[in-house]
Amino acid sequence: MRGLLMLLGAILLTVVAALVLVLPDSNLDGPRNGAQTAATPNGTPKPASPTPATSVFSDPCGTFDTTSPTPYAVTGYWLVPTSDHCTWRSQLQAIHRVGGDTVVRLGFGLQPRSVDQDGRVLDAAGAAPDPRYAPCVENGMTCVQAAESALKALNPGNRISWTYVYRTDEAFGPGLFRCPRMEHTIAIGKDVYYRVIAPDDGSDDPTCDFTSKGRGYHLILVDGAAQDSLTEILDLADRFAMKVYPALPVAPRDRRETTRADPRHIGTLTTLTRRILQDYGDRFLNRDSLGGVYQPFELQLRDWPDPSKVPTLRVYAEQHDIVQQELPGKQILVSPYLDARKGKSFTSTPEQVKQGFKALARTGVGIVAPQDSRGTGKVGLFWPGGRAQPVDDRLKPVVGNVSYGDAYYGSTRDYYRAMAEALAELRTEGVNVQLWANVEAFEPVGDGACEPGGKRGVTDKQRLDAAVAFAGPYVSKIISYKWSSFFTCGSPTLAEQVARDWDRPIPIQAIPVARGIQNGVEVRGYNLARGTVTLSWPGAEEPRSVDSAEVGWSDTTPIPGLPGGVQRLWVPVDWGAVPSGAWIRIDVTSPDGRRGNAPIYLNRGT
Repeated sequence: MRGLLMLLGAILLTVVAALVLVLPDSNLDGPRNGAQTAATPNGTPKPASPTPATSVFSDPCGTFDTTSPTPYAVTGYWLVPTSDHCTWRSQLQAIHRVGGDTVVRLGFGLQPRSVDQDGRVLDAAGAAPDPRYAPCVENGMTCVQAAESALKALNPGNRISWTYVYRTDEAFGPGLFRCPRMEHTIAIGKDVYYRVIAPDDGSDDPTCDFTSKGRGYHLILVDGAAQDSLTEILDLADRFAMKVYPALPVAPRDRRETTRADPRHIGTLTTLTRRILQDYGDRFLNRDSLGGVYQPFELQLRDWPDPSKVPTLRVYAEQHDIVQQELPGKQILVSPYLDARKGKSFTSTPEQVKQGFKALARTGVGIVAPQDSRGTGKVGLFWPGGRAQPVDDRLKPVVGNVSYGDAYYGSTRDYYRAMAEALAELRTEGVNVQLWANVEAFEPVGDGACEPGGKRGVTDKQRLDAAVAFAGPYVSKIISYKWSSFFTCGSPTLAEQVARDWDRPIPIQAIPVARGIQNGVEVRGYNLARGTVTLSWPGAEEPRSVDSAEVGWSDTTPIPGLPGGVQRLWVPVDWGAVPSGAWIRIDVTSPDGRRGNAPIYLNRGT
């Protein structure tokens, strides 16, 4: 009797499968290297980070909710430093509410500055005294004069050969100073400055010998804060069970080619980086909320003939060595950009980016989160079957009124696939690095309403969903640039759109999978549980749909190596009815009738 029932069941599945068609993307099975999360009984993924200890907390800024009622596929965001401390709280609450567990802080740059004959630090153009540093006075002298006087008192041959400034909203501890008799904090009313002095050869001499011989020194004058923003944001991150990546000092730029770091200042940049990270190590090394540090100097991924001669990669390697020394166990996050435009010089094919990814990974980074570059228009979102289609209207100001195939060497999916291949090859060399995606939450051109003086435009959740889909199965986490401004401007804001529509399906991958004796296809993506799969292709009489809740299978168990929110659903397949070589559109519709904004396209011959 049992055998008869099994036979009848198999026959029934075969009959149903004959009515359902789908096509696998056999080349889309990317690497699996990310963190895993649990799932709730109703299929909603839990955040990847630990659950906050309490559901609410109160402080002078108000009462804040630490739950995540609308967890979206994007789980990390960039923030711009702010002087309003209550803004930190409201921003982290809003980010956590949509499932964010990671915050990346933008930072500030180290700048060489001229000094006039009166010892005043001039502005970046060298035209006038900089009012930011005008209050810095010691013993009736400017801070520059006071520093040089102190050096000459120990040896008349000492001199300041170059002056640098660095502004920040952080307050540092004694770990910033290596030579306390020459370096110290300068508090003037509400203004706080830090005087850091190091040999101009970049050695950061630990002997603090200022007397035995006269030499040149670099003065780094830091404009800091009375209240430490990093301590504050780490405390908030502890409450929300989040990770924070504060920015390293940004390297000075080459004056002739501003996209490159100026190698003349690497030694001084290294000194400042070491001092700041020593202070972080003293105060924050054991803080779980400190995920690591962010390398903010951008570079374009390309195949460099000799990576050792690229100044920006040299800066990366120097700074990253210090991170590994001073903050062992903490990750270094970088976010390079892509440029796939055929009409520009110095752009790169996916294969060239693959080689550039390897060179970057070898500088010691722990996380590479390439910008998808759709927001700037440097790469497009299109499938191979859509190369002949005209580009999105929002891309025309960047590439013109052309087809995707004429505009770009590849889509964002092609580039992430190539980098995933590089990731796998690096592991055979013993180089371990994570591949994340940074989806840009803006459009190439706008009215500047989101940012004062900015030129980028607002985007919408439909386009953001598509960016998530194109990153596909190749990354272990998705973050976005940036929460400040682009998620919080317009009406409705992008943050409001996400909160209202966070659980709309986003398919990212399809692979052939058999269950028992029945062939079928497994669709992977976000919010797929109990969804309906719809298939269509040119020449089909009508779309074919199957409800996975009736004849398929759903699984919300996390998939190793993919973002924690990725789920699976399976439906049976009649492969023989699929036309060979056709591009098949696959949509997933939620049980409440919402179809995903971003279909996936598959071809049996690829």
